[in-house]
Amino acid sequence: MEIPRVSRPYMPGYGISGPAEGSGLLHWSWAAERLTAARNYWVATVRPDGRPHVMPVWGMWDDSTFWFTSSTGSRKIRNLSADPRCCVSTEDASDPVIIEGIARIATEAAALQRVLDLMNEKYRTDYGLGFLDPVANATVGVRPRRVFSMRACDFTGSPTRWVFED
Repeated sequence: MEIPRVSRPYMPGYGISGPAEGSGLLHWSWAAERLTAARNYWVATVRPDGRPHVMPVWGMWDDSTFWFTSSTGSRKIRNLSADPRCCVSTEDASDPVIIEGIARIATEAAALQRVLDLMNEKYRTDYGLGFLDPVANATVGVRPRRVFSMRACDFTGSPTRWVFED
């Protein structure tokens, strides 16, 4: 995975400390550990009329991509097919990791097998490759453009933004 640029996010009015103050900028490994360990995630997409749509999903972080699956007819997949921009957040609002990225629906056999292996290991399931049949279930990879995080124990001294691309 490429090394992101790191800085404080712009949060006017919240008394956010400088990057060298408080606990300082968080290390990317801190965010990656939380992306890997979370059990549930929130995926936010945009409906064709501009209204937001948020749903919980199971997901897997795999080095540089967040993966999840959903029925091809689901609202989130229809939204992502029309507009691949989305946000993904871990379930922990106290120490959140929030991804802003672009979704891509994968259909390649190697990608589907990798996601299936990650899912079966993480959630202790025993799904076969048929579960990810692209006709029935979409396998979605979200590559981050920006990631935000902070620690509840140091709200003013820990907010961190990682930028992967502009």
